[in-house]
Amino acid sequence: MPDRRYRVLAVAAHPVQYMAPIFRRMAAHPGFDLHVAYCSLRGAEAGHDPEFGATVQWDVPLLEGYAWSHIPNRGSGEESFFGLRNPGLSKLIREGNFDAVLCFVGYVRATFWIAYRAARSSKSAFLFGTDTTTLAPRDGRVWKSKVKKILWPRLFRLADQVIVPSSGTRDLILSLGLPAERVTLTPYSVDNDWWMQQSAAVDRSAVRAAWGVSASDAVILFCAKLQLWKRPGDLLRAFAKANLSDALLVIAGEGPLRAELEAQAAQLGISTHVRFLGFVNQSQLPAVYTSADLMVLPSEYEPFAVVVNEAMCCGCPVAASDHVGAARDLVAPVRQEFVFPCGDIAALTAILKDAVVDRSRLAALGRAAVAHIKTWSPERNIAATLEAIEIAVARKGRRAGATLSDSSAAQTSPAAPQKLRE
Repeated sequence: MPDRRYRVLAVAAHPVQYMAPIFRRMAAHPGFDLHVAYCSLRGAEAGHDPEFGATVQWDVPLLEGYAWSHIPNRGSGEESFFGLRNPGLSKLIREGNFDAVLCFVGYVRATFWIAYRAARSSKSAFLFGTDTTTLAPRDGRVWKSKVKKILWPRLFRLADQVIVPSSGTRDLILSLGLPAERVTLTPYSVDNDWWMQQSAAVDRSAVRAAWGVSASDAVILFCAKLQLWKRPGDLLRAFAKANLSDALLVIAGEGPLRAELEAQAAQLGISTHVRFLGFVNQSQLPAVYTSADLMVLPSEYEPFAVVVNEAMCCGCPVAASDHVGAARDLVAPVRQEFVFPCGDIAALTAILKDAVVDRSRLAALGRAAVAHIKTWSPERNIAATLEAIEIAVARKGRRAGATLSDSSAAQTSPAAPQKLRE
């Protein structure tokens, strides 16, 4: 039982399918009096997702089990600094008597700075971080790396405690000169229990039969948005080069590369051994992971990749490039050889050949994946988050806030979320 109960505001750009279960668990934890401020409701409401290239609305509960508010966005809605600008957040923070503000909106958005200024004004501890493991940007522009090298040491000193989701990110932040005591690892996690329960209920044979897969065939899975930086084409080429007659490549995901990848599969002569599932909603993903024998993520830019968590919860081992943040914490402890140099088609080809040659070993790796992911759990994430808040609040010299009064509880009830006005 924690010594104190902290009144905490979590600021998020929009509801996310893997964060909602964490918020529910935090809300039920005796150490938290949690409220979540959403800057948009994309994901909980149907809307066009430019990266998927499709209209997306997640089919699992995203707004249940915790108190939340929708703060109107006065920005353009575009992927730019002023695309996300939620001035109403300032009033919520200044009047909310929060011990701590957890900001999950990046510093490249105006909303981050609105939250930062309001937290400073109200003397609330301000915690934020990043999930990247490198200074190199996704678009590869060298000048951005140089700017980050100068800017980030100053930026992260603005945090009363820096929170990071992986050991790779922690090492990056420490390399910028921040002292270790100012950085807390809060492991990126999913609702392990839900994924394992859903996986246990899957009729694996039926799903594989629908894909046209026999019991003796191996299923290699790619599960991600079909974006250039995910490098799905690398997996297509490696699969073709491996010449696995008794294997099927399943590609779950949608995006701008879809037509190009279908054409590439035809050019490589492997179309009959490839299945494109398109966008797969959250409730259907456990069946996909459970029915695969190996998932591969060849990305060149992947700060973490919670799809790795999801697959491992379903007993599907993972191979990933060394640019995937989860590779170090989740993939390597199960099988180090399944981490390969990004862009190395020959290395990936060798992994595919090695994986399918011994199916019993592959199944054993699936069981090892389940055992390891249990150590990378929501409980560990929440305990670490609470520790980070305790450190940050102590650093601010602020007393922990009291339990919500009856009147304030009525205003922030999960059953009656508000759209705050400016």
